[in-house]
Amino acid sequence: AVRPSGYDDYGRHTDRLWRRDVSSGHWVPFSRPALLARAVTELADHLEGAEPSRDLRRAEVHAGAAKSRPFDDRLVVVTGGGSGIGRETALAFAREGAEVVVCDRNLASAKETSALVSELGAESHAYAVDVSDEAAMTAFAEKVMAKHGVPDVLVNNAGIGQAGAFLNTTSEEFQRVLDINLNGVVYGCRAFAPAMVARGEGGQIVNLSSLAAFSPQRAMGAYATSKAAVLMFSECLRAELAHTGIGVTAVCPGVVNTNIVATTQFTGVSAEDEAAKQARFDAVYQRRNYGPDKVAKQIVKGVLKDKPLLPVTPESYQGYYMQRLAPGLVRRFARLDVL
Repeated sequence: AVRPSGYDDYGRHTDRLWRRDVSSGHWVPFSRPALLARAVTELADHLEGAEPSRDLRRAEVHAGAAKSRPFDDRLVVVTGGGSGIGRETALAFAREGAEVVVCDRNLASAKETSALVSELGAESHAYAVDVSDEAAMTAFAEKVMAKHGVPDVLVNNAGIGQAGAFLNTTSEEFQRVLDINLNGVVYGCRAFAPAMVARGEGGQIVNLSSLAAFSPQRAMGAYATSKAAVLMFSECLRAELAHTGIGVTAVCPGVVNTNIVATTQFTGVSAEDEAAKQARFDAVYQRRNYGPDKVAKQIVKGVLKDKPLLPVTPESYQGYYMQRLAPGLVRRFARLDVL
């Protein structure tokens, strides 16, 4: 068997070398003929004067060159990137060399994030898309891959908050939470993952779950259900894609100071009471003062280490271990009325 390590010193013997490590069977011409043909064609076209593709730029070996940033010549797609964790994640990847595609329901917010990415010297693109609309997500993915290429990292971050007793939550309200928080993740994976697999050069899918995925609360039925489903979906998808070299990471933040609480819908209360609850819990999150930039840094590290599960805040780790070690106690705490 020929091991990849056998090629590690080739850069010492030539000043023009490209190396592409692919996920395949033992005999690439049979197991991945389309991938091999594309790699050869891209190199031949470049040697004849064409601009190198992103994959080819990434494959070039520069002997003696300074160590590159981990995401140089990588493409990262972030949904819900107009604010909060999504915005900071886009910026964190840009600092590590990535080209970033930002999408959000609010195009103006996506453009603001894109401008901040550009100020870091990274290439960025902004799009408006509703992640709960499967057709819109499919069209978005097709446009991104046609203009910018297949992403190396997909971050399904878009989500909303919701609180209130289940008996006060209408079917429409419950479904809206599932459509955005869960189906938005599923649609993102369905739109991009097939192309990532077909490319054959690995990658990472990051899905934003929550501390609520393993810490039930009596007034968080819709939200916790959506996030627990994201966690299980991520685990299943990780197992399915393991042989392709594509990792899947479920990120579970806890109390993070973003605008999610200020925009959370509280069901079963008046508009005045809802505004008061939003202001009260937003103040708690601000006092906690755990910024989305810290979550973003952990996401970048999680991608580099191919983490399957990534609790972030101290309370998220606490909730994870409590659920594993003392599930009965977790259920007892879930009965408390914190709203």
